[in-house]
Amino acid sequence: MRFAVWNTAFLGDAVLTLPLILAVREAWPKAEIDFYLRQGLGVLFASQSILDRVYEIGLAERSPVGMLKLFRQVAGRRYDVWIGAHTSHRSSFVAMASGAPVRVGYAKTWHRRLAYTHTTDRCFGVLDEIERLLELLRPLRSLNVGGPPVWPTTSPSLELPQAILEEAATFRSNLPSGPVLGMHPGSVWATKRWTVEGFAAVARLTVEAGANLILFAGPGEEDTAAAVLEQARLRPDHPRVRDLSGHLDLLRLAARQRCLDCYLTNDSGPMHLAWIQHVPVVALFGPTVRGLGFFPRGKSVVLEVPAAALTCRPCGLHGSESCPRGDHACMTGIDPDLVWETVRARLFA
Repeated sequence: MRFAVWNTAFLGDAVLTLPLILAVREAWPKAEIDFYLRQGLGVLFASQSILDRVYEIGLAERSPVGMLKLFRQVAGRRYDVWIGAHTSHRSSFVAMASGAPVRVGYAKTWHRRLAYTHTTDRCFGVLDEIERLLELLRPLRSLNVGGPPVWPTTSPSLELPQAILEEAATFRSNLPSGPVLGMHPGSVWATKRWTVEGFAAVARLTVEAGANLILFAGPGEEDTAAAVLEQARLRPDHPRVRDLSGHLDLLRLAARQRCLDCYLTNDSGPMHLAWIQHVPVVALFGPTVRGLGFFPRGKSVVLEVPAAALTCRPCGLHGSESCPRGDHACMTGIDPDLVWETVRARLFA
């Protein structure tokens, strides 16, 4: 049996697809499973033993020539089952081009009904994202495709190269004694970012309490991390502070996260990297809400302004560059004292 799983959305979406892939692996242990994902993410998923191959899909595949080349490639791999976890037009057309006799995707639009042999509802407002993805296996239960799929019986995890893990362990061993808080004040979407002042208040209290502070930030977010330290009146060379902003690739980011006692973050892709490694996460949600289903699992807590206080939430699936109301109250309304008490309880548990 040859399976293809397609999810070319963002980093967090790819991580949330791992329980689905694990369920397929448990149900068909001898199957070949390929994962199609967004360009740049392949290095992170290439180490996962539940996968046989990963294929990155980027801008080149958006052109007519690139699309035709991709169609020929997926058709030539002769998949038995195609699982489409993404809802774009391109995703539907690639599924159709694969020629897999069983193609499962989400229902609703005309291009999905044409592309897939079997569809299921996405169940927004009823199920959370992991469960929505697992629903894609439901049609396979009634088909003679080698065995009935089951929900995964083991907890999904993230496998990393041993050398990268040893490097991270050395990093942790060189920190002063005490628990370690990882802090990620950035996000791709501006409205998903909690205030610099809020992060700074927690950063200062963390160091004063005798814990270590690790700042994480991706490319382009370095100024935000620097502003947090400045507002907190913490020098970058403080013995309990490590500013790793802009210095880590995905593998090293994940490995450093595994060294943490708590991870404070906005709703972002790295948030999902942390919880799937069983790191206690404190996640700050603003324009998006926990109820959309894309929240961190495991030893995690989501802090957000109560829904009754802001009926404008959520204002979208992904956030935006500016607040439609102009006041960003969904983030400015999150109390730094509450955030610190939540973080402190995990650091000193």
